Amino acid sequence: MKKLELLSPAKNLEQGKAAINHGADALYIGAPLFGARQAASNSMADIEELVRYAHLYGSKVFATVNTLLYDNELEEAQRMMWQLYNAGVDAAIVQDMGLLEMDLPPIELHASTQTHNYDLRRVKFLEQVGFKRIILARETSLEQMSALWRETAVDLEAFVHGALCVCFSGQCYMSLYLNGRSGNRGACSQPCRSAYDLANSNGKVLRHNEHLLSLRDFNASQHLESMIAAGITSFKIEGRLKDISYVKNITAYYRQLLDKILAGKQGSALCAASSGTTRFFFTPDPYRTFNRGYTDYFLVDRHPMASPATQKSLGKPIGTVVSCKGSTLIVKAIEPLTSGDGLCFFSKEKVLEGFLVNGTQASTPAKSHGTQAGSPATTIIANKPLSIPPGTTLYRNNDFAFEKQLKGNSAERKIAVSMTVDETPEGLQLTLTDVDGCQATEKLSCEKQPANAPDKMRETIERQLSKLGDTPFEIAKFESNISIPFFVPASLLNDLRRKAVAQLQETRIIHFSPKATTFVPNDLPYFEESVGPLANIINSNSEAFYRRHHTEVSGLGPDHNPQDLTNNPAFKTPLMTCKYCLRYEFGQCLQLKCNTDVGNDWRGDLYLLNNGHRFRLHFDCTNCQMQIFADS
Repeated sequence: MKKLELLSPAKNLEQGKAAINHGADALYIGAPLFGARQAASNSMADIEELVRYAHLYGSKVFATVNTLLYDNELEEAQRMMWQLYNAGVDAAIVQDMGLLEMDLPPIELHASTQTHNYDLRRVKFLEQVGFKRIILARETSLEQMSALWRETAVDLEAFVHGALCVCFSGQCYMSLYLNGRSGNRGACSQPCRSAYDLANSNGKVLRHNEHLLSLRDFNASQHLESMIAAGITSFKIEGRLKDISYVKNITAYYRQLLDKILAGKQGSALCAASSGTTRFFFTPDPYRTFNRGYTDYFLVDRHPMASPATQKSLGKPIGTVVSCKGSTLIVKAIEPLTSGDGLCFFSKEKVLEGFLVNGTQASTPAKSHGTQAGSPATTIIANKPLSIPPGTTLYRNNDFAFEKQLKGNSAERKIAVSMTVDETPEGLQLTLTDVDGCQATEKLSCEKQPANAPDKMRETIERQLSKLGDTPFEIAKFESNISIPFFVPASLLNDLRRKAVAQLQETRIIHFSPKATTFVPNDLPYFEESVGPLANIINSNSEAFYRRHHTEVSGLGPDHNPQDLTNNPAFKTPLMTCKYCLRYEFGQCLQLKCNTDVGNDWRGDLYLLNNGHRFRLHFDCTNCQMQIFADS
């Protein structure tokens, strides 16, 4: 069977458990150190607790150890890898090849998207080196995915949702260059979300104070079946820095989509990668939690994908303004609004502004902009005076009622079990068998006093033993093999059930613990004769790795000497290499035959300007890429 895995982010233990409850087949969580999100690290005790909880449902836990390492960190990283293995973690996600030169525990290794897994040569090399899974670059198209699947046998993981880096992952040095905070060391300051001017070599400003490198969020929900057909087995949601509402909502949304696909392919060789049925007590909607608007990026075709007006969450379009006077607005709303909602809009200056809703009431305005006389509308009392022109679109970026739903009991996940009760010479035997074949048997010794009301006692036995309540289990089938019921106190039946459930839980945790996966080094030749700064080599182990694979190390990575950024020769390489292109974004691509009216202002050198810094843009039209270089 081909198992399809929904992989959710876990900022911490609480969010990890929430993701499991909302249908995640696997989680990725920051290790105590060396994760690519410094603000999302976790204690080993919390990771171990999360592992036990996940394995109870047959779900997996992957720990991120995906920063670049200095020589003085290698020993500590190695020690932590063993701690993760002993905690039961299913795999480690890594970027630094220096780890592969060490005595690692027999833990599965996944190649982080930070290793720039964009083409066939790299993916094949990493597979042959010993990685069990490759996390593909976000820029990978469906066509490329399919080609990778045909040419390799390694598990392929791809992003399906969340924030996008404008640069190829692992190839961005902008934050390091500007302020010494390295994305490859887990401390990115996100300069791609800043506002820039775009100017040409004559100094003419073509775009002013816009978020030119800030992309919309990724949403591949309409392409899941195509991704499955292209060989993807793990569907990754970005968001280890997002809040718990986002994790619940987006995990639930993709769980429903994948379950629908699986239900339509019954009898095929596809199945979910973990156990249990998840029920939701809300309607998932990706527009009702954090989003900058959505794009499917390069999955199918190139198209505009930036969010230049704002880098913030827009939320969901909720209606248009009919009139605005002071703090009172009349709104033609698409959905009900409520006190506590956060709304936002673009001002005449194209600046995103927001306000809170202090109160609402239904109204019937006179005929006005955007509404017919007598048609329903909503009167909003804002928390401050506003000046919003009629016809302005309002967005809800904080949905009070939805957030309230998600803070409550928003989902449950249950594993079906068959329960059999048998009579023994000493009393009763209870057997639980789950859908994965795991089994638990507990016996009860008791005095066999004939029941005064046998039928009532039979009902009591079934009722008490079936009370699975807040356990992970639910009854799919109950079978009693007691011919003539004898009296058993409810307290003893409850104790028998509790012991059997506890035993089944432990049996499942053991059953779904990872199998040992030993990494065996080899000397397979690298696919290039030399590697330079873009290989991100900053420790002696990493150098040794590439030399063992018969390639010359011609330059160390930009992170090797961050204290001397000005003289660092690595910064003569691009600070960013992007599939995204500003010329294309604004309809000025020189390669498109349909663009016959590209202005002269866009034909020469272009520059990004920000806070006294100037960055030169290089357009590699042969490879359809844009590179950003430090210019001053």
